[in-house]
Amino acid sequence: MYGELGEAERRLWEAFERGEHLDLGGCEDRDIRADVLTALLLGGGPAPVDGRVGRLELTGARITGRLDLGGAAVDLPVQFTACAFDEQVVLRGAGLRSTTFLRCSLPGLDGWLLRVDGNFFLEDSVIDGRLTLTRAHIAGELRLSGVRLTATERLGADAAAGPAWALWAGGLVMEGGCFARKGFHARGGLRLVGAEFGGGLFMEGAVLDNPGGDALTGDDLTASTMILADGFTARGAIRLPGATVRSKLSLDGAVLHGDGTTALDATRLTAGDLHLTPAARPEGSVDLRDAQVAVIHDNAHGRAASTRLDGLAYTSLQGATGLAERLAWLTGTPGYTPQPYEQLAAWYRRIGHDDDARRVLLAKQRRRRRTLHPLGRAWGGILDVTVGYGYRPWQAALWLLALVAAGTVAFGHGGRPSAAQPGQGAPFNPLIYTVDLLIPIGGFGQRTAWYWTDAHQWLGYALVAAGWILTTAAVAGVTRSLNRT
Repeated sequence: MYGELGEAERRLWEAFERGEHLDLGGCEDRDIRADVLTALLLGGGPAPVDGRVGRLELTGARITGRLDLGGAAVDLPVQFTACAFDEQVVLRGAGLRSTTFLRCSLPGLDGWLLRVDGNFFLEDSVIDGRLTLTRAHIAGELRLSGVRLTATERLGADAAAGPAWALWAGGLVMEGGCFARKGFHARGGLRLVGAEFGGGLFMEGAVLDNPGGDALTGDDLTASTMILADGFTARGAIRLPGATVRSKLSLDGAVLHGDGTTALDATRLTAGDLHLTPAARPEGSVDLRDAQVAVIHDNAHGRAASTRLDGLAYTSLQGATGLAERLAWLTGTPGYTPQPYEQLAAWYRRIGHDDDARRVLLAKQRRRRRTLHPLGRAWGGILDVTVGYGYRPWQAALWLLALVAAGTVAFGHGGRPSAAQPGQGAPFNPLIYTVDLLIPIGGFGQRTAWYWTDAHQWLGYALVAAGWILTTAAVAGVTRSLNRT
């Protein structure tokens, strides 16, 4: 077979036999046929001499033809450095040891059902085509830092609309960490539906570019940690419905451009810590409906987004913010739902801020009032002004004091009333008379003993009506407050 090999292939054959690394950088003949690599990797080459461990380490080569290891079992580590592949690399259903493509150029890589007993590195490579790792299982680490990944095909009826999925890795199982840090740039979305990242997913400084579509889709994804931070940029939606992140999901310093409507879909998310602290206000909504998070860290940019919070449950909120900022956060949610207000009030109670909790519940009632019919809004306005929906019962006392003062002055300087039964009853007292009018039940006898026939009569009627309204509002408001507690 030696006579059939080119110069570069002959050198590779000899290096493989000696268990040595071959560097073809700067050589005139750098072409290696994919068939030759396949023969070496599948045991068709020479056996290593002197008891050396077999391995394939190749630098600077140009791989001609398709390297197809589909379904094969490769029992030795493989490392390609600065190699250019003419055609897509096929590893579908293959079983590999630790494998590296470092600073390589590949027109796509198909690793459907790939099994790697070790690490799988693609650092600083250019993949001009889809990277497929659907249902792959990698026992070690997956390193994608510095990779430039471009989707060249799109599924479905939108084939002419541009790139869609640059990484297709639904069901990927990672026992180690996945690192796609600074320098990783995907033109097209990342599909990680149902993927498992036992050692975490780290994408600090990465750029995902799929405007108008999904930058990252991770429905039901599971990860120990998920870091989309430190300049992480997504042009397209980040979708994580039903995802579970056991420790920290961080968007600290991230830039989220969204898909025109949604920047982050984290419905039904379960996480330990959620760092919703982007570098700028997300372009698109942030959906946290029915999410369960132990601790939420946020900033002004995260709270400024159009946020959906119905069903969000959390144990603690972290962020240097006051009550006004928290209420503005809730006000920014579309439509009225009571649960976010109840959740925030419960947190304030838990940390001992009962006054703030009452203010949150008052804000809830005021927002609910906007959804009522005109009569309901009118009655709600009365409850608000008089007793603050029961969360400010002292307002009723202030109104009563003001009316008592006004009535005392008016009745004390408006002449004399007529006695119901001349010569009988207590002498007229403008203060007691006013109080008697404001008390709906019982009284001090002044109201029945004296009456007016001029404009003061109408003032008396107004005070009686005000007394009934204030009493009813106070009872209704305080009852509502006690029921909520």
